[in-house]
Amino acid sequence: MGQLLKRIKGAIESSEKTRYRIAKESGVTQGQLSRLMSNERGLSVETLEHLANYLGLEIVIRKKRQRKVR
Repeated sequence: MGQLLKRIKGAIESSEKTRYRIAKESGVTQGQLSRLMSNERGLSVETLEHLANYLGLEIVIRKKRQRKVR
């Protein structure tokens, strides 16, 4: 889930909105957002979905591509 959190954090950082506003408008608590941004904790899938929706992102789960063995 590292890449997912990295992308969400990047979208938060590049947003022109304050973290306070993101927390208020996305329904995520300021504490959750703060812990995410300081790498203290991850977030539940439900919370990630709220943030992704708010930030205009889509979370897609798909099967990994298999590497060709030489």
